[in-house]
Amino acid sequence: MDNENASGDSLVNDLLSIWKAGVSAVDSRRLVSSNIAIMGNTFRVGDSEWVKKEGARICIVGAGKAGAGMAAGVEDMLPPDWLELTTGWVNVPDDCVIPLKTIHLHGARPAGVNEPTERGVFGTREILQRVANLNSDDLCLVLISGGGSALLPAPCLGISLEDKLSVTRSLMRGGATISELNCVRRAISEVKGGGLLRACRAGTMIVLLISDVIGDPLETIASGPTVNMTPSAAEALVVLEQFQARSGVSVPRSVLEYLKQRRDADLLRTPRQHERVCRCSHHVVGNNRTAVEAAAQRATDLGYDVVDIKWDLPGDAAQTGRDFAEQLVALGTQESAPSLDSPSAGHEVAAQKLCVIAGGETTVTLAKTPLPQKGGRNQELILSALVELASRKDLPKLAMVSGGTDGEDGPTDAAGAWLDRSLIETTQNGEIDPVPYLQINNSYPFFESEGTLLKTGPTHTNVMDLRVGLIEKSSS
Repeated sequence: MDNENASGDSLVNDLLSIWKAGVSAVDSRRLVSSNIAIMGNTFRVGDSEWVKKEGARICIVGAGKAGAGMAAGVEDMLPPDWLELTTGWVNVPDDCVIPLKTIHLHGARPAGVNEPTERGVFGTREILQRVANLNSDDLCLVLISGGGSALLPAPCLGISLEDKLSVTRSLMRGGATISELNCVRRAISEVKGGGLLRACRAGTMIVLLISDVIGDPLETIASGPTVNMTPSAAEALVVLEQFQARSGVSVPRSVLEYLKQRRDADLLRTPRQHERVCRCSHHVVGNNRTAVEAAAQRATDLGYDVVDIKWDLPGDAAQTGRDFAEQLVALGTQESAPSLDSPSAGHEVAAQKLCVIAGGETTVTLAKTPLPQKGGRNQELILSALVELASRKDLPKLAMVSGGTDGEDGPTDAAGAWLDRSLIETTQNGEIDPVPYLQINNSYPFFESEGTLLKTGPTHTNVMDLRVGLIEKSSS
């Protein structure tokens, strides 16, 4: 992982080391290879297995920001004679395309632009065609990770990609939940909501997932392309009608007409047995908890007392930043307090070096302004924390960082940002003012000018966000 954030401050160096340890723990290549075992003619993941027969094939497909590393992890485990019967196609962002032995990585969207493209549609059609050409002796290995929804687009017949994008953008601007967003996505897609599973004619499908969703619900990760659920046109219409009434959102006619026809057809359809689908198993090999716990272990190794550790946290980015800052101040200014849930729970906090670690995914409430707005949820979180900390006096020595484990934070080239005591003091002295930047969600230029953007490049993984706070208490 690249890192251009050099600092002479040992606290900041420890901070970034702990954050990177969390990301390294969810390295997609290692996660996948460590979960695959091949013994004789048997391919096994967990308690799922496939026995290779004469003439059988292996088809590897998938989509996500971690797709390149996941695909490489599979190839690492396949013996040469198995590679000869293996083909593959995985949709990934452009900056994640690397050469592999037998699996083709398809650049399905530009880096930093988390929306479907026509190249993504092309790649998804190719995947659907490949799995449809398999037979009952074959294995279909599916690699799914965060960002898979945008990288695996296949609008239903009669709906253009632009119309589908228009609906998705409107829902996101209107504050739709991930559940509401996926309800509509599944209803107007040929691949989401189990479409990939239903298209597959292999006898066995094994799905490896790196989760970027709170709680790891299979139907939500990449909108559930391998989860055999029936997308509901009626429910999607309810969601769209509610948003139209509430915010005046305009929905393309093609989408409404398709959903109404689909709803009416569903009402007239006689209940029948589901079509044959291949035997399918799902295995979550990495998630936010994996990264958080690894970061905590690194902090402990560096001599910090980890007094709080949490994962899968939602929330508003600005409010979360304020809360995180307040927690660090409280811990740093008290003489002694009971330790919170952590690996070191059950004793008094008397250590001089304290650490707080949290993970999850926050959201940003966008201000209405014609002014530039560049940044992401992690940058906003740290900027909000800085404003809060700058309003306090007699602060302990502290530092904090928040970053996306995929190396992307909003439509920027940064994973997030960090702050330290020096930046706080510069703000308190009036040399810089973060408030105007926070008011219009324009955090990137602020941290760029201060040199505290967290830049990693593509990490080939994605398990939401990771934030770390460190406190160095003075001896008394």
